[in-house]
Amino acid sequence: MIAYDKKMLDNEMLIDEAATLYKGGFISKDQRKFIEKELPILKSQKNILVRIGFFLLGSMLFGSICGAISIFGLQSEHTYFQICCYLFAIIGFIGAELLATQNYHNHGLDDAFILGALLNVGFAIGITTEGYEMLIALFVSIASIFLFLRYLHVLSMLVFCLAITAFLFYGMFEFGDIGKAILPFVAMIFAGVLYFLTKRLINNLKENYYYNGLLLANSFCLILFYLSCNYLVVRELSVALLEVEVKPKTDIPFAFFFYAFTFIIPVVYLVQAIKTKDRVMLWIGFWAIAFSIYTIRFYHSVLPIEVALTLGGVVLFGITFFSIKKLKEKEGGLTFKPDRINHSETLLNAEALVVASAFGMKPEVKPQASPMEFGGGGFSGGGSEGNF
Repeated sequence: MIAYDKKMLDNEMLIDEAATLYKGGFISKDQRKFIEKELPILKSQKNILVRIGFFLLGSMLFGSICGAISIFGLQSEHTYFQICCYLFAIIGFIGAELLATQNYHNHGLDDAFILGALLNVGFAIGITTEGYEMLIALFVSIASIFLFLRYLHVLSMLVFCLAITAFLFYGMFEFGDIGKAILPFVAMIFAGVLYFLTKRLINNLKENYYYNGLLLANSFCLILFYLSCNYLVVRELSVALLEVEVKPKTDIPFAFFFYAFTFIIPVVYLVQAIKTKDRVMLWIGFWAIAFSIYTIRFYHSVLPIEVALTLGGVVLFGITFFSIKKLKEKEGGLTFKPDRINHSETLLNAEALVVASAFGMKPEVKPQASPMEFGGGGFSGGGSEGNF
């Protein structure tokens, strides 16, 4: 299924491990360069600005190919308009496959063809179905998950998450007001099920090629789960979809549940993140707390904004100060000391060290042999024989 040589993918992972070990001070700079020199890898682009530049270049190439084909198809305008986006999508798939055979992966050029293919799939289905959103979301989700599995394209996984969520929403709209009314609960259940499914796939993952994409989907589920029953989101969607008029001194149905959900879930995220040492969930928990505070202030302005910001800053400073003071001396678990290695699995998965050993690489600095030779021990003192 994967279009790339798995040996090169493994080499890319080894080089990433070597870079992490170098940052942690476990291997030298020469050892890292030696590993990078000896292991052939795919043509990737780590610099995000350069990657964006190649993406723009690839988009121009993709557009010029589509434009050249359009010159011949404009003779029959109506028929060509019905099939042009299908042709453009096929060009995107072919271009992505050709670039994969040339070992381009996360380079920028491949991004242009993969995302161009997804965009044209959506346009093509939209033209054929006259803008039927549910079918558009379904076919885009199918195409995006295929592109992720085939080309290990993480952005395609993000498109899949958005498209499958849109498919769920538009599917619930088909049931009318009842579907719109129960949409928050359905979205919450959907996010919870998908979270545990992706978590199980990550835990049982034998090959790490799909790890980044599954981690993205797992994080997306956490965000969707929180937003699905956030009070602000539910209330504004009720006004927009159900045309519910919330009069003064009235509230939406089940308001108490949505208020409780808005504040309990971020706390659960933080507690679970600290318990499992999950950094992604920790950051999502912090952002969820901030959005929960914004949710309350959006409807209930207890204090002037300048006073609220000042008090919030004082509270955050106090929490930060006492947390640093309590954690700065801890060596393990939750600690304020900087990570020597960013990823917790690096020592357990230190293939780079194995490669270094296989190549016969030795430490850069050797301890000098001691000029003093110990031995003897004829009396009770070690090394003492009663003579010099």
